[in-house]
Amino acid sequence: MTDTPKAPIVTALLRDGNRILLVHRSPRKRWYPNLWDMPGGHVEPGERPAAALVREIHEELGITITEPAGPPLREVRGATFDMQVWLIETWTGTPANLAPDEHDAIAWFTEDQLADLSLTHDSYPELFRKVLAGHRT
Repeated sequence: MTDTPKAPIVTALLRDGNRILLVHRSPRKRWYPNLWDMPGGHVEPGERPAAALVREIHEELGITITEPAGPPLREVRGATFDMQVWLIETWTGTPANLAPDEHDAIAWFTEDQLADLSLTHDSYPELFRKVLAGHRT
């Protein structure tokens, strides 16, 4: 019996002061439709995860980030995927929804606003609180 390999996924937790950027997955998406998620996507065969993150963020949001040098902030494992999450706090450009077939909205959220959102993974609220709490002024 052979196991189907899990899809390697990379995502960015974009933080700007006391808020984070999330994307709303289109209701037409096969996986996790109509939920809020972090921007990112699949690592292509032969591609390094950090390089995939730079590519995905540029394709989806039109911003330029520096390839992360350190390890991911968090790794999330699901039944069909292994996801690496990097904290991104600097970029060039203004985030815009350049992938409307994938996301029907993007928005910035403060910690108080996150409680009412339907998120793609149950570990996200704790991760978001930790990142925002560590950077309060």
